[in-house]
Amino acid sequence: MQEVQRIVILDFGAQYTQLIARRVREANVFCEVVPYHTSLEDIRAKRPAGVILSGGPASVLDADAPTVDPGLYALGVPVLGICYGMQLTAHLLGGRVERAAQREYGRVQVEMDTESRLLAGLSPVSQCWMSHTYHVTAAPEGFVSIARSANCGFCAMQDAARGIYCVQFHPEVTHSEEGQRVLRNFVLDICGCRGDWTMSAFVRDAVASIQRTVGGGRVLLGLSGGVDSSVAAALISKAIGERLTCVYVDHGFMRKDETEQVKDVFTNLFPVNLVAVDARDRFLQAVAGVAEPEQKRKIIGAEFVAVFAQEAEKIGAVDFLAQGTIYPDVIESGSVKGSAVIKSHHNVGGLPENLRFKALLEPLRMLFKDEVRKVGEELGMPADMVWRQPFPGPGLAIRIVGDITEEKLGIVRESDAILRAEVGAAGLERSINQYFTVLTGVRSVGVMGDERTYDYTVAIRAVTTDDFMTVDWARLPYDLLARVSERIVNEVGHVNRVVFDITTKPPASVEWE
Repeated sequence: MQEVQRIVILDFGAQYTQLIARRVREANVFCEVVPYHTSLEDIRAKRPAGVILSGGPASVLDADAPTVDPGLYALGVPVLGICYGMQLTAHLLGGRVERAAQREYGRVQVEMDTESRLLAGLSPVSQCWMSHTYHVTAAPEGFVSIARSANCGFCAMQDAARGIYCVQFHPEVTHSEEGQRVLRNFVLDICGCRGDWTMSAFVRDAVASIQRTVGGGRVLLGLSGGVDSSVAAALISKAIGERLTCVYVDHGFMRKDETEQVKDVFTNLFPVNLVAVDARDRFLQAVAGVAEPEQKRKIIGAEFVAVFAQEAEKIGAVDFLAQGTIYPDVIESGSVKGSAVIKSHHNVGGLPENLRFKALLEPLRMLFKDEVRKVGEELGMPADMVWRQPFPGPGLAIRIVGDITEEKLGIVRESDAILRAEVGAAGLERSINQYFTVLTGVRSVGVMGDERTYDYTVAIRAVTTDDFMTVDWARLPYDLLARVSERIVNEVGHVNRVVFDITTKPPASVEWE
């Protein structure tokens, strides 16, 4: 079996770092994001085919600017610096970086030297996305400019002899029209990657890795019924069979009929050692009167782990705790130095020390959502489970703005079921990445049956995205919105108004809480 080739991406805290990873994987090349301060020894131990330095918010001229060991450039593998990564490369290797007289932000026309291997196949003039205040004004010895704009003489530079390439623009974003070609040129041509990392290869390697890690041990997995934990369960089951025990905790915040579906699938279609825990009363009491969203998340996460600990005691000796953690969970929980904590995830960190496990097993930790779905298809999971709507761990609890009651849970559960049914009937379930309803907490005056009402407002949230790091609101057909609105106000009690959320991310997150 051939060794998996990998690109190592050093993260300097840029908002686009994960997009770089996503674009590299679109070229069927595995990549790994590590903090910029990762030691040279650790980077070398990963045996990378190439290294990419991400952008970042800092200036290389700051006294405490993030930096790398200059020995990185002598590892003997190609290096690509992007934005801050370009400026840092110039700064460390003897070039000059200065504050630009005119900041470049947005789409810029860039003249390309298509004789360069990095820019081969691009148009002579290409639209690129710029976002910088500082730029390179003098290249280090051995470097030449290979791209330029009206305001920047070094939009890209290279020292081809040493295999060092840099771009000031962001090739990873869709606004750079030919950016993917730049990254493909780097990883496939310059780094020599085979481009053979597929989900089929991932499954094969992941199964082997799980078998090596677990040995003859036993694994306990928290099964939420969502795509991530379900695919993790199927993958681990393929590796170790009945030595996997799945614990499904019904916290009372699930979507309509979801608990029954989970039990059926993992009893009949994918038989595992399934322990189903009815903890609805426990969770509802724990969050009673709590309105602050982050507090709700933390309470539910703590209760979730506590239930796990209790079940682990009942089950007996278990060696590993498995979780369906995926890459966006890790990033949004602030695990990468330089990134902000947007919201906590109860399946990332925070495990109590008294849990008697050797280690965590997170086989999907390096995958994006669409990659997880492909793994599920590769494993032969049912399509309706693989393509199930993304659902947060705290469930409907964070789709109720404010405190939680049984009545409010019923409202959001029934309205969500109506939305999903109508989107499915319209044949749009695969073209909208996520859609759900939110009980906003806003009450307003209405008229129903010639009588005044003062009831709740339900919001519809529907988004499209490549990676869930940035999203756009989905342009749902008006007739679909009309049907959903009509059904909700007629079939769901205590709702007299339906609104449609047309906000992108950023500035808004996908979930309301």
